[in-house]
Amino acid sequence: MDARFLFHATDLPGVQWIEPVVHADSRGCFLETYRVRDFAAAGIEDVFVQDNESHSSRGVLRGLHFQHQHPQAKLVRCTAGAIWDVAVDIDPRSRTVGHWFGIELSAANHRELYIPGGMAHGFLALEEGSDVIYKCSREYDPLDEAGILWSDPQVAVAWPLEQVGVPVLSARDLAWPTLAQELKGAQE
Repeated sequence: MDARFLFHATDLPGVQWIEPVVHADSRGCFLETYRVRDFAAAGIEDVFVQDNESHSSRGVLRGLHFQHQHPQAKLVRCTAGAIWDVAVDIDPRSRTVGHWFGIELSAANHRELYIPGGMAHGFLALEEGSDVIYKCSREYDPLDEAGILWSDPQVAVAWPLEQVGVPVLSARDLAWPTLAQELKGAQE
């Protein structure tokens, strides 16, 4: 059987980036973006129940988001443009709490990022008209949404701002607490 995907582990527990095998010729290309058996064989056994899509202008930064009571695993890909996609370990019991992993996902490279539940997620649009599609293992619950500050100096995500300038964020995303504040609040 031919391989359809190459799975790459990261330093964060459960976070993997995936390279689909692309079949290209003079007409264009074809690739599979998900196959339950192949993903399960790589340790990704989530049942995805919701698909989301966002469209962002260059320089838009979304995140870093998570859900408290109903954590969502996500499978993220970029179908137009390019993004810098980031996962942050926010589990206070984890040896990598506060660590992050980032990777460029683009329409050109076809990469995907799998983020297990219990991680914060965000991305920066590197090109105008960047479209992101992601699968979620749980339905979104607006009463359960949370986040940490994108620029938390202790987490220190290396956002490639030199490519876009000053990022554009929502008021909500500018107001999230730092990871230390979030973890302290969860203990109280």
